[in-house]
Amino acid sequence: MTRVFQSLDGLLRHGFDTVIDVRSPAEFEEDHVPGAISLPVLDNEERARVGTIYKQESPFRARKIGAALVFRNAATHIAGPLAHHEGGWRPLVYCWRGGQRSGSFAWMLQQIGWRAEMVEGGYRTYRRLVTRALYDEALPFRMVQLGGYTGTAKTALLGRLAARDVQVLDLEGMARHRGSLLGDMPGGQPSQKAFETALVGALHGLDPARPVIVEAESSKIGQILLPPSLWEAMKQAPWIEIAAPLEARAAYLDAAYDDVLSDREELKRKLAPLRYHRGHALVEHWETLIGAGERLALCRSLAADHYDPAYDKSMRAMTPTVLQSFRTETLGPAGLDDLADRIAAALQTMSI
Repeated sequence: MTRVFQSLDGLLRHGFDTVIDVRSPAEFEEDHVPGAISLPVLDNEERARVGTIYKQESPFRARKIGAALVFRNAATHIAGPLAHHEGGWRPLVYCWRGGQRSGSFAWMLQQIGWRAEMVEGGYRTYRRLVTRALYDEALPFRMVQLGGYTGTAKTALLGRLAARDVQVLDLEGMARHRGSLLGDMPGGQPSQKAFETALVGALHGLDPARPVIVEAESSKIGQILLPPSLWEAMKQAPWIEIAAPLEARAAYLDAAYDDVLSDREELKRKLAPLRYHRGHALVEHWETLIGAGERLALCRSLAADHYDPAYDKSMRAMTPTVLQSFRTETLGPAGLDDLADRIAAALQTMSI
C-alpha cells in the first residue's frame, strides 16, 4: 500500500510507528526524513555496482542482481533489528523515489503481517515538500532577531530563553558553526539538505501565534545558506540588541573559542586572509599575540578592530528596527540568567 502526502505537515505527522529509510548509508547520511531509521537494502558499494551494471551491461541483469541483494539484506533486517516487533506494528518505508527498493521491502513486511506502507515518490516527495516550505512559501512566524556585537553570548542566551518558555530558533546549532571567520566546529557542518531538515523540524514545533527569537546572522553560516523563506522573514524582523563591555566580551570569546584559540598555527592560517581587509600591521599584531599566548588581548583586538567595525557597517546598511536594547556588565552564568529574565519579561509586553 502506498501513502500519498500532499503537505509537509502531513508527512511530519505521519502517525506510523516507525519510519524506515532503505536507501544506502551515504544517501541517509546526506539527509533523511526526521526520525527515520536507516535499514539499507543496498549498501553504498552494492548500489554503485548495480547502477554500473544497469548502465553498462543490462537493465535486466542489474534488476536480477539487485533483487537478490535487496531480499538478502532485507532478511537480515527482519531477523535482526526488526525481530522484536509484534503483529500490529505499522512501519512507513521510503527509498529515493518510491520504487523498487522500498516496494520490495514493504512487500516483505506485509507478507509477515505487519501493516507496512510506502511513501509515494519516496525521499523526493519529502524534499519537494521541504523546498516548497523553505523556498516557495512565506513562513507563518513573527521573527525577532537577537543582535549585538560578537562576544555578547547571543547563542548562550538562546538556550536560556528557551528554558523560560520563549520560542527560539538556534540556527548556528543546526548549522554546527559559530557564524564567523573562526566559527568552524569539530565534526564539520551538515549537508545543506540536512540543515534544512533540521530547520523544518524545529519550525514544525513552533506556535505561529507567538514570536520566535533567532540570532542575527548573515545569509550564510559557514557553508550553509539560509533558505529564502527564512532569510526574508529575518530581514523583515525587528531586533532586540545586547550590549556588554569589551572586557567581558573578550573573556567570553576566550572561553567560547577555546578549541580555536588553542591551535595557534591553524588560528594564524584562518586570520591570514584578513590582511587584505584589515591590513598587514594588524594581522601581524594578532600573530604576535598568538605567539605570546596572549589570548585575552587577542580576543579584545579581534572584537574591537575586526568584528565591531563589521557589525557597525552592517547595521548602517540594514537600519533594523530595534525594539529594545539590553545591557549586562558580566557574561557569566549569573549575568546571562539575569539578562534572559529581563528579555523574557519584556517580550510579554512588546508589540511585535
